[in-house]
Amino acid sequence: MQVFIPSSAPLSLFMLYNSPVAGNKDIAEESIKNFLISYATLLPKNLHNHCAPIVLEFCKFLRRVGQEDPPYILCRSALGLFWENAGGLQDSECVDQLVRLKEIYPFLTEVANSLSKDLELSMESPGSLRPLLDDVVDFKAFLLPMRTAINKELYYTGPICESSKAQAAKYPVFGEEIELLRIILADLLKRMAECLTKVVECLAGKGKGDSDYCSFWMFSWLLEHKDVLDFESRGHLAMMMFPDVKEDYEELHEMLIDRSQLLSESFAYIGSAEPESLHAGLFVEFKNEEVTGPGVLREWFFLVCQDIFNPQNALFVSCPNDRRRFYPNPVYDIYHVAERPRFKLELVSVDASFLFAASKVDPMHLDYFTFAGRVIALALMHKVQVGIVFDRIFFQQLAGTLPSLEDIRDADSCKQILEMDPDFIDSDALGLTFVREVEGLGSRKTVELCAGGRNIVVTSKNREEYVKLLIKHQFVISITEQVKHFAKGFGDILSNSVLQTFFFRSLELEDLDWMLQGSESAIKM
Repeated sequence: MQVFIPSSAPLSLFMLYNSPVAGNKDIAEESIKNFLISYATLLPKNLHNHCAPIVLEFCKFLRRVGQEDPPYILCRSALGLFWENAGGLQDSECVDQLVRLKEIYPFLTEVANSLSKDLELSMESPGSLRPLLDDVVDFKAFLLPMRTAINKELYYTGPICESSKAQAAKYPVFGEEIELLRIILADLLKRMAECLTKVVECLAGKGKGDSDYCSFWMFSWLLEHKDVLDFESRGHLAMMMFPDVKEDYEELHEMLIDRSQLLSESFAYIGSAEPESLHAGLFVEFKNEEVTGPGVLREWFFLVCQDIFNPQNALFVSCPNDRRRFYPNPVYDIYHVAERPRFKLELVSVDASFLFAASKVDPMHLDYFTFAGRVIALALMHKVQVGIVFDRIFFQQLAGTLPSLEDIRDADSCKQILEMDPDFIDSDALGLTFVREVEGLGSRKTVELCAGGRNIVVTSKNREEYVKLLIKHQFVISITEQVKHFAKGFGDILSNSVLQTFFFRSLELEDLDWMLQGSESAIKM
């Protein structure tokens, strides 16, 4: 530090960064990044604050290159963290209090302008959430120490809402800064009000083409912070993705169902309907019965779901350890992974059953998955509990995530391979290569887990990749089309189909359990 500061290292690195000589810019940028990353581990903690003036110098020089320059943004963020973590402007060891307040304001103004621009652009063309969140973090880092300094030095505790003349009269030293701070906050509040107004219009169905904007603002935030919300909050926000059920019977989608043909007739009414015709809600009557109303609708939902998820219909199968939980029937009825007869590995999962016919038997089975997605979404929209819940891996795939070994709680064979002695694995005693032998409906075929997998022997070095590919083929690829069609049907019922993934990602599995079943008690065999 004694060498770095007097030698004007920040200026030298800036000149190197601006050098026309090829490679110099990269060297300077790497050096600046290395300083920002390494000081925390190379210096004692009591010396960290002494790095703040150096970072300040970096910021002053790099600002000349441009406020959008990546190294400048990196240094500015680091400077904000310095001041925030060290008590900010309360620490007067390095620089005089007045100078520090004057110096911090330009950075605060830049971040505030960038944040305001992000808010404005998001209303026109929603993009990534990350730049907005980064600006929020930086704005907080610069704002809090500045406000702390005002409170401490001027004993100013009231809201920053007075006019500039009043500020200047009361606080001749910092009156201008306080007034500028008030303008910044007023502008940001205005932008936020405009954004929230657009969200409300989107949710009310008044905005045109605003579903992406709505998902950007509310649902992206929800995905970032759903762990701090309770079930009621997550469920309420998720349900806002559905259109409102109409009370006018003339707008409802009417169905006259023969109980003896419940599944096929329900499929005809729901599966072939235009999605918009289902958004208003349903009106159900059973043939030769006079009773109508909400009770009949609830009964129809319960009965049709019992049929859809009945394993005998080969669309879905139930989990062995919890008969309420269902997942799509894989393309084949039994899965074995083997290269040679001397070793056969069977994957038995909480999400697998080996005693069913393949869902692929019915040539219209994918259309029935679309129908199933619509029925479940309609049940949620009508707030009807159908007594059926989803398997975790099925839920994860609807949310756009892939299962891990931890999710497949009963895949003991995979765990055994990962835990086996490396020398035993490398001896090829198991005779495994990167293939699966798939057996179903009286036929058998070998499928490579990757290109050339038949010739790749499983070793201690590649066994993790082998298990990863095995899980992907077993629990993802085998039901990809079923999940895709179910998700499409579900999205048809939402206010906008693009919200389908957001719906499941905004919830925990237990949340959906309560919405569909009302209880999270597992039913054991």
